[in-house]
Amino acid sequence: MKTFGARVVESMAVRGPVCVGIDPHAALLADWGLNDDAKGLETFAMTVVEALAGEVAFLKPQSAFFERHGSAGVAVLEKVLAGIRDAGALSVLDVKRGDIGSTAAAYADAYLDPASSLAADSVTVSPFLGFGSVTPFIDAAVKFGGGVFVLALTSNPEGPEVQHAVRNGETVAGSILGHLAALNEGATPLGSFGAVVGATVGDIAEDVAINGPLLVPGFGAQGGTVEDLRRLFSHVRGAVIPTTSRGVLAAGPDVAALRAAARKTNDSLR
Repeated sequence: MKTFGARVVESMAVRGPVCVGIDPHAALLADWGLNDDAKGLETFAMTVVEALAGEVAFLKPQSAFFERHGSAGVAVLEKVLAGIRDAGALSVLDVKRGDIGSTAAAYADAYLDPASSLAADSVTVSPFLGFGSVTPFIDAAVKFGGGVFVLALTSNPEGPEVQHAVRNGETVAGSILGHLAALNEGATPLGSFGAVVGATVGDIAEDVAINGPLLVPGFGAQGGTVEDLRRLFSHVRGAVIPTTSRGVLAAGPDVAALRAAARKTNDSLR
């Protein structure tokens, strides 16, 4: 069983580094001429899968936009994850779960156990109940060959009040990155435990060289540029997964146009 880190390196080498978010919020459904209901959701999401799951290395469905449609929306998410898997892309299920004990373990089984209909290649999690709270996700990822992306330096304006707080001479974000570096120590060609670091966070004082993938949201329409990526991550460029949503999805619903937008984004990053 190949590790998630190994699959990341292989997929990026063939398909480029870009990750496209599948964020079917109401305004984007309307832009595509679709109703804000489960049928519109399915048309949107499966069009993105058809267009891009054989084209890009990573697709990142945002679970909340599926959950808002209830059980019908979750059923669509199951189809999306299966479609991504069948076409050879790696899925990053953006759930940002954060809980403790048996509850965290249940979330981990839901999203990382291949026996689950919601199984993804990797998930996003929140460590702000203490890094130990994400241990069930780490354990499940090791068991099933999956990946975990842990929030570290997010670009929302509220983030610094927690992430930049200092404890024992180290920021909270720095501590999270240190834990990830320890988990990835010695892994080749790359560890499976990544960090979420926004493209628009400004200067970074913490060490992001964690020997694991860096999921970098905010690239493109949200303001992050190639210059930002070069300035922040040039020393770890092989681990960086820039994430964009609107910058590519605005080209839809035409499948060819979506593919062209994804290729253009990938070309800008090579």
